[in-house]
Amino acid sequence: MGAAGAGGIGVVGMLAVLAVGYFFGVDISPIVRELDQGQPRSVAPLSERDRQYGAFVSVVLADAEEVWRMVLPQQAGRDYAVPTLVLYSGVVQSACGGASSAMGPFYCPNDRKIYLDTDFFDMMAQNMRAGGDFAYAYVIAHEVGHHVQNLVGTLGQVHAARGAASEADANDLSVRTELQADCYAGIWARQADKLFGSLEEGDLQEAMGAAHAVGDDVIQRSGGRTPMPDSFTHGSAAQRQEWLMRGFRSGDMGQCDTFR
Repeated sequence: MGAAGAGGIGVVGMLAVLAVGYFFGVDISPIVRELDQGQPRSVAPLSERDRQYGAFVSVVLADAEEVWRMVLPQQAGRDYAVPTLVLYSGVVQSACGGASSAMGPFYCPNDRKIYLDTDFFDMMAQNMRAGGDFAYAYVIAHEVGHHVQNLVGTLGQVHAARGAASEADANDLSVRTELQADCYAGIWARQADKLFGSLEEGDLQEAMGAAHAVGDDVIQRSGGRTPMPDSFTHGSAAQRQEWLMRGFRSGDMGQCDTFR
């Protein structure tokens, strides 16, 4: 885990840039890379909090491995390959390009890695009012859902289709991709409860609260903007909750076909 210098902008200025990028849904990684270029980097030791988050994420990924090793061959005729988790702080370089904590967790199909900033869970609890272990688990399961999409070829098909689509159609494809990952997260929750008894009272409500908090309409309102559905890339709060619950209730990948 590394911490990068922010050059002349200063720490407060960098935080402001990250906040703008997060709330307005703008990919600010080029700005962050430009600010960071040529500045010295230092390696920061893991804090106890980071270690706790790392242990928690490892448990969720282990549960996901058990679930998808069973579900994927049965329902899609594919073997499950385990993704790699990358915990980072501030800025990270992936096979999909540079990224910052302002972008939130993401999956890179080029290296089959899930990237998670160590501050994101705190942001969920403090800024988005969507804290709780199962809320955090939903976020991880959603990214694992993208990994499943990559394994079955969905992400490659979407990437090819977006390249020839209008901006509105490309956004629509993005929304459908994200909602399917939510549905797959619901399948994970159902099977994890069945296999390990993971769900406790209130857990499902925590996941639903997190799905609501990361809806495009909620994020745009948080940034002081009027929600514009044509600009959505992840889906509304209601859509994200709906598809999460569809996966949870059915446990069936066939019920997660958002493209049909």
